[in-house]
Amino acid sequence: MDTTDQRKNWMSVVAKANFDQLKQHWETLTLNPEYQVIRPAEIGLAQVRARMGGTGRQFNVGDVTITRAVIQLASGEMGYSYLQGRNKQHAELAAVIDAMLQTEQHHRDVMELVITPLAANKQEQETLKQQQVASSKVDFFTMVRGED
Repeated sequence: MDTTDQRKNWMSVVAKANFDQLKQHWETLTLNPEYQVIRPAEIGLAQVRARMGGTGRQFNVGDVTITRAVIQLASGEMGYSYLQGRNKQHAELAAVIDAMLQTEQHHRDVMELVITPLAANKQEQETLKQQQVASSKVDFFTMVRGED
């Protein structure tokens, strides 16, 4: 049904989405799947590492709060979520969506009504941000005077 890359993509979209928008798109489906919580949403820390300028040795930047959850649908599909922040409802809903996307019955509807609009919204926000940054770009150049 899905490849690893497709699953990475939809999990990323759901994890990075605004919770209110995610919930709004999910509610348009009017699905109420039966599921069992395997690992209740829990909050923890993950250490963030970086490289200066994208190269060189790694160093620890600091910690970031993450929330994770695991559910299992009544039909057996497992849903996982890891997201930045402390929103337990977001983590549980993300896990439910991950599991629902693994079912043949609901995959297409969830992709069309939840994932695609959220991904388009994220792309639109990134494009707008790039335009705002580009408008403030300063070109430095040297003017040569003809006084040699």
